Amino acid sequence: MFGKKTQPPIKSLIAQGTHIDGNLQFKEGLRVDGEVFGDVKASPEENGSMLVISEAAVVQGAIEADHVIINGTVRGPVHARELLELQPKAKIEGDVCYVALEMHQGATICGSLRPLMTGASEDEKPLLKLASKSA
Repeated sequence: MFGKKTQPPIKSLIAQGTHIDGNLQFKEGLRVDGEVFGDVKASPEENGSMLVISEAAVVQGAIEADHVIINGTVRGPVHARELLELQPKAKIEGDVCYVALEMHQGATICGSLRPLMTGASEDEKPLLKLASKSA
């Protein structure tokens, strides 16, 4: 379902050691390696946005994008309009909304999980994929 789409390029980077106070809005792709104290949201007019929160990153505020990959710390709500990938070192303190969720062993969420239904019938379950270590 999601694997066939081409990913948008990561055109913007908030480097490790950078500290931003304030809200951010971006188009296409953004990678956060530093600290952001404010909301980080993809432009709602554009489809196919990607947000990567790396292992070293800390975001204190709301996150919203089509495809969200988290391996760092987020203190605030997360809204993935398509796919949410939680890597092994992801730590979320806030409510999470998603259409599809991939969660690796070690990722933690302190908040509620709420699947988003996008044109699906109420009987249809949201896509949930749990990653496991392969031997």
